[in-house]
Amino acid sequence: MGRGGRRPGEPIYLRRHILALAGAVALPVVIVQGYKAFVGPLSFDVQLLVVIIVSIFSGIGLHYFYRSSARNEP
Repeated sequence: MGRGGRRPGEPIYLRRHILALAGAVALPVVIVQGYKAFVGPLSFDVQLLVVIIVSIFSGIGLHYFYRSSARNEP
């Protein structure tokens, strides 16, 4: 193994992966807070529902995003 090489089985974390993960974590909070700031207050139930729905879709997006890199793993 040369300098900067990875060991077999070590995950690949590219800059785009870290940015996508940070976006998926921050997106539900940003959406709810943005709505509250620009439109109006939301009940706790609606906030929870929005966060759950956005988190599910973010998780699916991350799955597809990371899957393409995992296929190229030697």
